[in-house]
Amino acid sequence: MAAVPLAYLVIRLAQADLQQVIDAVVRERTLVLVLTSLGLSLLVALGSLVLGIPMAWVLARVALPLPGLWRALAALPLAVPSYVMAYSWISTWPALSGFWPLTLVMILACTPYVTLPVAAAFYLADQRAVDVARTLGRGPLGAFRAALLPQVAPAALAGALLAGLYTLSDFGSPSLFRVQTLTWAVYAAFEGGLNRTLAAATALILVMLALALVLMERMMRRRASRGGRPASQIVRPRRLNTKRVQLVSVAGLGCVSLVSLGIPAYALTRRGWESRSAATDWSRLFESMGTTLSLSLTGALIAVLLGLPIAVLAARYRGRSIATLESVAYLGNGIPGLVVGLSLVFFTLNVVPVLYQTALALSVAYAVIFLPKAIGSARSAIAQVPASLEEVSRTLGRGPLHTWTTITARLSTPGIATGGLLVAVTAMKELPATLMLLPIGANTLATELWRHTNMSSYAAAAPYAIALVLIACIPTYFLSRTELDGTRR
Repeated sequence: MAAVPLAYLVIRLAQADLQQVIDAVVRERTLVLVLTSLGLSLLVALGSLVLGIPMAWVLARVALPLPGLWRALAALPLAVPSYVMAYSWISTWPALSGFWPLTLVMILACTPYVTLPVAAAFYLADQRAVDVARTLGRGPLGAFRAALLPQVAPAALAGALLAGLYTLSDFGSPSLFRVQTLTWAVYAAFEGGLNRTLAAATALILVMLALALVLMERMMRRRASRGGRPASQIVRPRRLNTKRVQLVSVAGLGCVSLVSLGIPAYALTRRGWESRSAATDWSRLFESMGTTLSLSLTGALIAVLLGLPIAVLAARYRGRSIATLESVAYLGNGIPGLVVGLSLVFFTLNVVPVLYQTALALSVAYAVIFLPKAIGSARSAIAQVPASLEEVSRTLGRGPLHTWTTITARLSTPGIATGGLLVAVTAMKELPATLMLLPIGANTLATELWRHTNMSSYAAAAPYAIALVLIACIPTYFLSRTELDGTRR
């Protein structure tokens, strides 16, 4: 199921006229779209590094007043979908559009991808290397660059690649800022219906670029988890607690929070107040909330059921076939939701037409897109259960299934459930696949927000944006705490 989107693109292009495919790929317009998308992703990745590394250092190494508050504020942009952040800026300044405003908003939305893992890396970094550099004559900045930065560089690069991947696959924000990217081109070609070969060819280019970023991110993540000392052997410095450092740190974090969270909060509050006089359809709002929750929770359940066997194999066994299975399942990390939606539209029409534009088809799309999240969380939880416990259970006469249900599943259930919750929260914010596969007559918070924003009905869109953010904020806060204190790698 995870390979269906990529298989669809290959089959679709294989059946098309070769000259049409070549014309679609090598035309000047495609080159402009590729350069725009890559340029945007690169700038967002660099901007996230420039902003995220200092924030991570402050969170990990400075004795801040109310540290829990600043950790929560650093993570909360993850709870705000990028198109909600874009809506906030555009509803505040309606004339805002173009490449550079979009770049700024995407940097603010994606910086937590760098901040969270790098803060954990700083927390786990060994201070002895810094002390050696200082004794050899390096100043504070030189010691940081020579001894501390290399220890957190793999985590920082992995986070930056994730920010670039998110930007490359984003559809809502570029569309709201009127910036034509590859995702916009795929959606426009699909909606126009005049050249499906062009849509497939453009989508394949997008997938190849995204998969390249995924491979680079996984390589950086392996480097980040390799060669570290056990936590008991790490020497950590005392947190800096001078008034000057605290004041500068709080001022810096406050400015970033004001821009990344204050503007959306202001815009949502202002437009929400205006919606009181805009005759908000509350029954439609609550119906959209119910649909959002039911579709995302169903998608999360399917993702957990599909990912659990692969997670068990990957946690307990080694081998080329298992590695291949896991890699194929991780295709969802590199295939944007737009392409998954496009492929499942044609798959359901041609293979199982009874599922076309049904809630089940959309839930399956969510499961395919976010399957890696379910697998990763379940695999980590199962790997932490000692295999010796299973062996003892087997020697006492319990069979494999009984051992799994009473030992492994019982101990790993919290981690598995966390993965399912992560899928559900992320699925609530998924826009392009929802636009393509949503059943006729149904509405979600994301599609209603998109519909009203597209018509410049900012006050009418506000209740849907507020509801979406509030639903996503609560689990994001709890997930961020484990990342920031270094207990989750």
